[in-house]
Amino acid sequence: MCGICGIAASRGGPQISEEILHKMNESISHRGPDEDGFYVNEKVGLASRRLSIIDLTSGTQPISNEDETIRIVFNGEIYNYKELREYLKRHDHQFRTNSDTEVILHLYEEFGTDCLQHLDGIFAFAIWNENTQELLLARDRMGIKPMYYTHLPDWQFIFGSEMKSILANPAAERKIDLISLNEYLSYEYVPTPRTIIRNIWRLEAGHFLIYNRRGVEIRAYDSLSFRQSESRPPVDWHDYSASLYNTLRSAVQRELVSDVPVGVLLSGGLDSSTIAALMVDLYPGKVESFTIGFEEGSFDESQYARKVARQLNTQHNEMILTSKKAVELVGEISNFLDEPFADSSIIPTYLLSRFARQKVKVVLGGDGGDELFAGYPTVLSHRLIGYYERLVPWVLRAYVAPRVMDRFKVSFDNISLDFRLRRFLAGRGVPLINRHQRWLGSFVDEEKASLLQNWVKPVLRETYYQSYEYANSCDAKEPLNQVLFNDLKTYLEGDILYKVDRASMAASLEVRVPFLNREVVHFANDLPLDLKLHNFTGKFLLKKMMKGRLPDDIINRPKKGFNMPVAYWLSGDLKELMTDMFSESLIKRQNLFEYSYIQKLIEEHFQHRKDNRKLLWTLLMFQLWYQSYIE
Repeated sequence: MCGICGIAASRGGPQISEEILHKMNESISHRGPDEDGFYVNEKVGLASRRLSIIDLTSGTQPISNEDETIRIVFNGEIYNYKELREYLKRHDHQFRTNSDTEVILHLYEEFGTDCLQHLDGIFAFAIWNENTQELLLARDRMGIKPMYYTHLPDWQFIFGSEMKSILANPAAERKIDLISLNEYLSYEYVPTPRTIIRNIWRLEAGHFLIYNRRGVEIRAYDSLSFRQSESRPPVDWHDYSASLYNTLRSAVQRELVSDVPVGVLLSGGLDSSTIAALMVDLYPGKVESFTIGFEEGSFDESQYARKVARQLNTQHNEMILTSKKAVELVGEISNFLDEPFADSSIIPTYLLSRFARQKVKVVLGGDGGDELFAGYPTVLSHRLIGYYERLVPWVLRAYVAPRVMDRFKVSFDNISLDFRLRRFLAGRGVPLINRHQRWLGSFVDEEKASLLQNWVKPVLRETYYQSYEYANSCDAKEPLNQVLFNDLKTYLEGDILYKVDRASMAASLEVRVPFLNREVVHFANDLPLDLKLHNFTGKFLLKKMMKGRLPDDIINRPKKGFNMPVAYWLSGDLKELMTDMFSESLIKRQNLFEYSYIQKLIEEHFQHRKDNRKLLWTLLMFQLWYQSYIE
């Protein structure tokens, strides 16, 4: 696991600066504290920061081929590298190291860009081919490892594992992309391929990019399909349970490849508990499990993790997060987030990563299970709202329900009933994609029309544009399959995987995600929808598979997630920070938002007239980012 960055020039572009390349690489030193490496010639500069996990002694990057005409820098892990290595050795490739990085290089020599079809792993890499004067960038199928790039008018191309490495190059401008600002306010993150900075892009999952004297060309090498899911006749879950178990078990086994100890992140939910249970059966030694608890009772789920750990007999490690500690970190997280990001669970994820890193360099996690097997309450809500619209008379929906909700006492507890009901009713009468994003995200267009300055408002026509683009590219006809596809392409990649990568890499910890192994993803996407959301039961097949392998109350308990007491913080410990970040002078200097509307949101929240946690937190995270990266 590493961080990588580089510069390429063509058509008489500026000379590659070693000094700038070193600054770019230093900005991502947290991703690889063990060593760094560089290669520079007149056309390209490649740099790497290494976290040593496979081939601890000889895997220093960049790595070259036999005649030193092709070089690679690589971030990630290739789980089938040993099998690929044997194949390549039989085809006369000579190896200098035992690393998975060198395997990719020789695989590229053998197959060109088709090498990507053979890789099972999490990866983002860059290959410079001296013979063709081409730079190849590639990213894994699900977007687990990040890749940013920009192509400048002076024929200079810059890339990096994080946007901060690009911003460390003075040639990159720091201008806010207003379409991305609009998307951030809606989604709570900026969906791929855009970023918050104009002309800096993310390479999309399952894509590769070629840069040469003709410019930039981007192509897909893999895509997600639900065609098989919708073409199968009705089936019984018994026909699929054993196959899912074997597929997932095989993925866990492959992802245990490492020359250092591997642990597991255990929240006590179904997904992480499933991974832990499979790992215990396969790992040669006692498994170290890690969880984080919260001092606020309604947010704490650590007792479930303890119960699973006892049953599986792991060496369990538990850390309690206090509100004081969490609030202290709020002002710091922009140091390792180079884009505004409003998922508050980044805080416990970062602390859990730091905690696990005290004992291990690598952990397995349960991310991806909800997106693949319809585990989120929003998917069920789409089905419920259909019944609501059909069975509840129009007069009750239009007039009575809003008045009843107005009488509900506003509660700041962990996603309280009134909060859930208000979010649910906000989705009625709204098209599928809009409704889904309203439930998941933050600001809607009516709120943004009050928030944004008049000169910014034209971007509102772009709201949810990326989700509609993905919906149009999806081969699913079933609406709920379209929702699952949208989650895989937006929420999973833009929120969950971004959060896990940044939080874990800030702690120099590698997180592997067996649910997102290519074989598991293909298996899950081919499943009939009824085996994921069966009547009103999400993750139906996964729950059936784990029956008898995990306690029933772990399998069947409702999903809660890493929710934080943000609503309380905003009206308590974060009051002073909010005052600074929403000062009239700063808001007017930015010339993006209406100061009076922000003050209205704050007053409503402070007086418990409305729960504005999502809106205020989304704005606060933007302001903290703005101060760190723009001002």
